[in-house]
Amino acid sequence: MNTPIKKSLDFKYLKNDLPAGLVVFLVALPLCLGIALASGAPLFSGIIAGIVGGIVIGSLSGSSLGVSGPAAGLTVIVLTAISTLGSYQVFLLAVVIAGLIQIILGIVKAGIIGYYFPSSVIKGMLAAIGLILVLKQIPHALGFDKDLLEDDTLISAAKKNSFTEIWYALRYHSMGAIIISIVSIAILLLFDRPFMKKIKLFNFVPGALIVVAAGILLNYAFSVLNPGWALNNEHLVVLPVANSANEFLGFFTMPDWTALSNPKVYITAATIAIVASLETLLCVEATDKLDPEKRSTPTNRELLAQGTGNIVSGLLGGLPLTQVIVRSSANINSGGKTKVSAVFHGLLFIGCALLIPRVLNLIPLACLAAVLLMVGYKLAKVSLFKEMYKLGWEQFIPFIVTVIAILATDLLKGISIGMLVAIFYILRKNYRTSYFFHKEDVREGKQIKIQLSEEVTFLNKASIQLMLEELPANHKVLIDGSRSVSIDHDVVEIIHDFKKHGAKEKHIDLALINIPEFTGTSAH
Repeated sequence: MNTPIKKSLDFKYLKNDLPAGLVVFLVALPLCLGIALASGAPLFSGIIAGIVGGIVIGSLSGSSLGVSGPAAGLTVIVLTAISTLGSYQVFLLAVVIAGLIQIILGIVKAGIIGYYFPSSVIKGMLAAIGLILVLKQIPHALGFDKDLLEDDTLISAAKKNSFTEIWYALRYHSMGAIIISIVSIAILLLFDRPFMKKIKLFNFVPGALIVVAAGILLNYAFSVLNPGWALNNEHLVVLPVANSANEFLGFFTMPDWTALSNPKVYITAATIAIVASLETLLCVEATDKLDPEKRSTPTNRELLAQGTGNIVSGLLGGLPLTQVIVRSSANINSGGKTKVSAVFHGLLFIGCALLIPRVLNLIPLACLAAVLLMVGYKLAKVSLFKEMYKLGWEQFIPFIVTVIAILATDLLKGISIGMLVAIFYILRKNYRTSYFFHKEDVREGKQIKIQLSEEVTFLNKASIQLMLEELPANHKVLIDGSRSVSIDHDVVEIIHDFKKHGAKEKHIDLALINIPEFTGTSAH
């Protein structure tokens, strides 16, 4: 039996939770900056989201081990929305409204919403996000110099997209950025090897942190040994540096309330709310499975906590938030016991922003791009496509259609198209399984038995109607509903209509078992 979640912070396990919170912070810091970079948002918005995800959601959530923050799954939405809405401040308004929608979802107990999305569509969504992350980060990994691009009027006049950006990056690359990216990816690949997990030090020091340190050192070495390779401010993290507490508070951005009449704000908010809720609920399920104590997270309370967190993040200038499996699994693997570890990691973000912003501003963007390239690769592995193909067309086609549709349009339209295809296959399967009867079993003089399935809904009308019309004449037929828990009124009407008309015309001796009497006016 699952252990219930305690509602308040428990400080009995500080010796476990504080070290775990530190590890989560070290994992989350490069990701928060990298996701802000990939989203086209101010880098400080990633820090704000890390603070709110840790302190606000960590305090309110019913999950003992789940950790929230900005998620890779929302980068495409954020990137598109900022461009569509015209300013980051208008986008922040959409984040606040998304939080309100999530709170409403929690109040109406919509925590089971995740179960209504086919896994093929969800996996397609994540794979598409992974591919988009890879495409968007390649220019940063190559150190694309836009100043050189502006000197080439022919190319700069061309319409820009992800592929043209990669072409420009290949033409106007920076050797220093390429070296840093290659070294960073090599470090991350090394940290994924099983033998690295046997070294105790690297159970606490994540690969992303080593990547950041190596990038800073390499860029410093370039500045001394080969200044032509050194990366300038355009290719480094740029966080505001405060000289006083008041100046620090001025870094937080408020939403643009004048955009409340803009319908695009509400479309963006609904998209964020749905995708963030879905990603959170999937992460909650995965985290509960990883929890050594097998505690069960109340999903409706989680939606309330996430909604509150997104309202606060939007009001302060932060990115939208979800519970994130990378942070949550790091928390579990580091020995975290309670919500204190998540809250502590949020406090560390405040200390980091206040005390060492100048150190953070030494981080090359190529390092963050490398981290995100690996995240994107893991979301869209070739093995995932092979796995979905092996599951058959009913899983693979909705999956691949979702991927292509998202790449060709946007996240919301792509998911909608994927859902339509998945629903088609669900209806097709439902069409086939409403009864058990094989034509090849029909023999002269032998009774034909049609066994209805456990649930027979209006979706089965067409298949049952077609099956009855194809029954051979001059046979005894038995329609058995004894195993059915529920038979839809429409299906009952079809069966009784067939008994009165079709069976007589075809000289079929029809018997019914446990088929409800039809009450109502026949369509015939």
